[in-house]
Amino acid sequence: MRKLILTAALAVALPAAAQTPAQAPVSGGGDTGGGIVRAVKPVTGEQVYGAVCQACHMADAKGATGAGTIPALANNPKLAGAAYPIMIVTGGKGAMPGFVGTLSNAQMAEAVTYVRTHFGNAYAKPVTEADVAKLAKPPSAGGH
Repeated sequence: MRKLILTAALAVALPAAAQTPAQAPVSGGGDTGGGIVRAVKPVTGEQVYGAVCQACHMADAKGATGAGTIPALANNPKLAGAAYPIMIVTGGKGAMPGFVGTLSNAQMAEAVTYVRTHFGNAYAKPVTEADVAKLAKPPSAGGH
């Protein structure tokens, strides 16, 4: 019986080990030489949400509770007016940092639009870079 299990495990593992790793897209990512792999820059709202927001707000945008409370973005009436989520994303609130200087105005606009049109939200008017630029404040210099 052990030989059968070992043979089955090897039959599955060997072909997988022989495969070469998938190549990253050439535009904006991939191996830069020296073993350094550059991540692809998130562009769409879904990509930005997945790369930045999802870690705290969860894949289903229902938030979480633990050491603190991460608000749900799903079915959230506070997202009806675009100014509120723009101000939160640009300036931060509570434990959430502001993303001015980390994300571009276009990335923030895409992420806010994505959240406002997904996860049970139906606020169809897209947020633009200009909308974000009007409300974004440059990060303050210094510390406390």
